[in-house]
Amino acid sequence: MAKATQTLDWCIVRLGEDHNWWVDEVSDPVRWDVDGLSIIDPRQVSHLVELVDPLRDYGFDQEIVERAFIAFRIEKDLGDGRVRLKRTKESLFDSDERLFALPDLLDEENGPYADLLDHVTRCRVKMLNDLFDFESKLTVDEVEDEIREEQNTHFIEGKALHTFAELTAILDYMPAGYESDDEHPAKEADADEDDLPELDAEEEEKLKNDESLRWDEDEEGEEEEKKEGKAGDDEDEDEDEEDEDEDDEESDEDEDEKPKRPSRKR
Repeated sequence: MAKATQTLDWCIVRLGEDHNWWVDEVSDPVRWDVDGLSIIDPRQVSHLVELVDPLRDYGFDQEIVERAFIAFRIEKDLGDGRVRLKRTKESLFDSDERLFALPDLLDEENGPYADLLDHVTRCRVKMLNDLFDFESKLTVDEVEDEIREEQNTHFIEGKALHTFAELTAILDYMPAGYESDDEHPAKEADADEDDLPELDAEEEEKLKNDESLRWDEDEEGEEEEKKEGKAGDDEDEDEDEEDEDEDDEESDEDEDEKPKRPSRKR
């Protein structure tokens, strides 16, 4: 961690009405101004770790995140929505503990947190340009200007901007006319289709006739059809036999009705 923050050993945080955590007290009040100082809670840390994961293919460096935040673990629950946190050297990415993350804002313009904002913005822009065929490539300046414009509304209303909201605005950023659900599917679908092998007519016919590829339902269906066919044949045979019996009876009746020739007397 940066030497400038080595005396910051503990802090007391409170849960705000916006359901975010804010710093109330610090062990180094000389260099740290707690007015509007936000801290990311364990749930938000986990969410941010998930959001940055797709950026690894676009140059994301996890060490920049580690340098930008000071990790704290829960030391004591003070009640009334206040908790005392103790500084720890645990990694935000690898620790099994539920950690809070305080942004290093001692140098807001050129410090490690400012470097993080710039880094994730560049990675996000690079990813979006790779995933979407925009009419013109997105630029870092365009994204920063658009996000800054939205954030200015908070300042005008006198609201403090929480660190989590500031980061997710970048990590969830999508240009107008696009939705976040549009990410990945198109290219992934094309890739899946490209991976499918092409079969010629002869190979397709072999696959159709391959008994090992048949479903049990198909085999059962064929057996039922055979049984139904056999039953139908038996019914036809019974009907044919009945017809023959009727014909025999009719022929016997006809013979009885025929007049007998008188026998010739010798």
